[in-house]
Amino acid sequence: MSRGMSFEPSYLRLHSEGVLNERVQKALALLEPCRVCPRACGVRRLEGEVGFCETGRKAAVASTNAHFGEESPLVGRSGSGTIFISSCSLLCSFCQNYEISHGREGAEVGPEQMALMMVQLSQAGCHNINFVTPTHVVPQILEALSHAIERGLRVPLVYNSSGYDSLETLALLDGIFDIYMPDFKFWDNRWAERYCEAPDYREVASAAIREMHRQVGDLALDEQGIAYRGLLVRHLVMPNQVAGTEDVMEFLAKEISPNTYVNVMDQYRPCGSAHRDEFINRRLHSEEYRDAVNAAKRAGLERLDERERIRLILTR
Repeated sequence: MSRGMSFEPSYLRLHSEGVLNERVQKALALLEPCRVCPRACGVRRLEGEVGFCETGRKAAVASTNAHFGEESPLVGRSGSGTIFISSCSLLCSFCQNYEISHGREGAEVGPEQMALMMVQLSQAGCHNINFVTPTHVVPQILEALSHAIERGLRVPLVYNSSGYDSLETLALLDGIFDIYMPDFKFWDNRWAERYCEAPDYREVASAAIREMHRQVGDLALDEQGIAYRGLLVRHLVMPNQVAGTEDVMEFLAKEISPNTYVNVMDQYRPCGSAHRDEFINRRLHSEEYRDAVNAAKRAGLERLDERERIRLILTR
């Protein structure tokens, strides 16, 4: 797939038509009472109250950088411009970024500060602006976007989430985010409840990924292999088949698209409180990862992140 020189991020049209400002107002209304994420805590965040994510009126950012550890189509030569949002609406007990999600490392920022972060990453040559765990601060991101556009932002936005996303919130992002990169963490809800207090995770994530794909379709790449639009799904393989990999891959292939780009990830390690849990208190065995990749292939998925193929070869 390729894009011509005329390609521009979809949010530019919504901004020029005044639709983006309307979306900002609708998104801010979701903060009071809060129903931005599926937990729908109902707190009054515009007044500074906090719920499950412990985030009030302002978003907090832990770090920004040109990241080269992301998926191949996002990184290219110049990196993915990541903005790591503090806290999370899912809060997995084994989170690999525990200090940022549970420890809420970072500092609060206003819309102009966040806009400047986006623009600086773009000016540094990053191929995209990649919001990591954005679910609970969608209104704040949309507030900042207008400022960033006026400062010259012209690269695609990446919505890098846990997959635990509200359809009402995702509807406000239609035409704003060109690239969605959700996790699909669990198929069996008993594990989602055990590790994330989210007994409806499979249903929520399934519906969210369907909506994301409806908005942007399969992942599209330019002549240099850089993504500019579409869906990319991450799946972290976990010990003892806790993640339900085979069922997740079947879902993606049969109910989303056989052309879904998937990152089958092997980097699980016990973080947070995982070392106290008998099922996930160890790293993956090499055969568990090979089985996961083979499950993806059996389901008919062929667009696997290139680094995963390399890892599979090296572990044989």
